[in-house]
Amino acid sequence: MSIRTRLTLWYAGIMFVSLLAMGMLSYHAFAPEPQSSGRGIGTPAKPDEPDESDVREIIRIIFWCGVPASLLALGGGWWLMRKALAPVAALTRAAERTNEHNLDKPLPRTGNGDELDRLTEVFNGMTERLNHAFLRIREFTLHASHELKTPLTVIHGELETALQDATLSAAQRDQMESELDEVQRLTKIVDGLALLTKADAGQIALARGPVRLDELVREACTDAQSLARPHDIQVSVTACEDLTVTGDRHRLRQLLLNLSDNAIKYNRRNGTVTLSLRRVASTAEVAIANTGSGIPAEILPRVFDPFFRGDPSHSHAVDGCGLGLSIARWIATAHGGSIQISSEPSRLTTATVRLPI
Repeated sequence: MSIRTRLTLWYAGIMFVSLLAMGMLSYHAFAPEPQSSGRGIGTPAKPDEPDESDVREIIRIIFWCGVPASLLALGGGWWLMRKALAPVAALTRAAERTNEHNLDKPLPRTGNGDELDRLTEVFNGMTERLNHAFLRIREFTLHASHELKTPLTVIHGELETALQDATLSAAQRDQMESELDEVQRLTKIVDGLALLTKADAGQIALARGPVRLDELVREACTDAQSLARPHDIQVSVTACEDLTVTGDRHRLRQLLLNLSDNAIKYNRRNGTVTLSLRRVASTAEVAIANTGSGIPAEILPRVFDPFFRGDPSHSHAVDGCGLGLSIARWIATAHGGSIQISSEPSRLTTATVRLPI
């Protein structure tokens, strides 16, 4: 129940009680005074019964004056409460639209210096501090990613050079290859963090041009088949309509590869991955489904969070950095589309991308 409705009910209750009190007071005010019966001294006086016309007059006054006055007061009270609470409703709507991308836009103030205006000022101060904190986090992530790239590139090159030494033993070679894999994984994490941070700050400009989405789906299927072969996973295209969208071909290809890679990683051995492309109204719908263990419903809303691993029991066995789905969501959103994941545990998990044609 809203504050306005609650106050109106309270106000109506008060008006009803006031109307009853007014009727009782009017009755006593118009009732005739008690008179003595003239039976002599010491005989108790007997009050006269109120005249019927007086009672009707009281009722008429209450009906024609009290009821309209109550209705007018009730309507006026509703209007006053609506006007008084209008800034609260406006502040609520503005606060609902506030997110990490528009923290620099202050909420509108009434300027009358009341409690609500003070509350808006405090809220604007809080969002300003949050905006500065987000900016510092973005700057730190960008600087850290940039500074880490150089030493990682150097270590990667030195390990590749060392692996070419023919005098290395098998154990030494295995150790260096393991270190090289870790360096490559760390490089992917740094690149992914830099990409998401730049995208969040609006520093990445996407190319805009016609892209044959059916060609990208077939290419993604071919690449996924190479990744799935060591795991005996079958990858196929069930439907592929000829559809063209406007966007960045490189980023859209990255989107499909990230989803296909996830579908293979979180799959069972001898499982299947299917890709499909269909036209639904004015959108191109790409669906990538796999026969893995599925995602529990309670963690499904968090799968797009950075570094979130939906399968803790296999998080160390599955190669990845937990940024693929976050990047996929950014690419879909940047193209004016959306991405959604649905899952039936132990049966089928489907990632659906919708892009405007």
